[in-house]
Amino acid sequence: MIDPWLWLGFAILLAFTIETITGFGSIVIALSLGALMLPIPQLLPVLVPLSVVMSSYLTWKNRQHIDWPILTRLILPLMLAGTITGYFLMPWLGDSGLEILLGCLIVWFAGKELWRLFGGHVAAPHGLKTSRGIILAAGVTQGLFASGGPLLVYALAGIQLDKSRTRATLVSVWLTLNVTLTLLYLFDGRLIATADRIAWYLPMLVMGVVVGDFLHHRLDEGYFRRAVYGVLLVTGILLVFRAIL
Repeated sequence: MIDPWLWLGFAILLAFTIETITGFGSIVIALSLGALMLPIPQLLPVLVPLSVVMSSYLTWKNRQHIDWPILTRLILPLMLAGTITGYFLMPWLGDSGLEILLGCLIVWFAGKELWRLFGGHVAAPHGLKTSRGIILAAGVTQGLFASGGPLLVYALAGIQLDKSRTRATLVSVWLTLNVTLTLLYLFDGRLIATADRIAWYLPMLVMGVVVGDFLHHRLDEGYFRRAVYGVLLVTGILLVFRAIL
């Protein structure tokens, strides 16, 4: 048997390598792989502070591209409310409930992206009320899994932002929300209990960024994304079946 915390180190290295190459998904990938061997509530106090380190650097680097009106008036109020709601819902769902919800979220996200990549499907824009509802739901998944990205990107379909502004704005969202979650984990005692593990995994984050930067211009990103989404799809299905059985 593989030591589950050693497995998590591998998942962290892989996840931050992929994020450096493609610009998405460090927590989604690390959490989905880690959840195959460890309970989700044990993973989040390790993964969220590591994400804060990464997103702090990226937010500062891309600060001039942040769309402040969309960030402060549309995204953050709803995402913060949803994140706090999700944090307090977590104990009520239990480990199996969390695994099923995470697995379903990953299957939906990976399946949607594979459909888009293979079929050329373009997401239709949403009305303002629908977008607000999806953003609130994205906040809930952020509070539960620190993985609000799939729903938030879906909610923002049709909003006219160029690639630079979209990435900078989303990174600033993750920084704000993950700092909030880190403080909540500090107050409930889970952050202190996992501080030594966070320190051990920091080199994995740095190594992932270095390896990802090296591979960024040497891989076909389209094929690489398809492979990543395929792995996520299988992982999500495994999580759901494991929780049910």
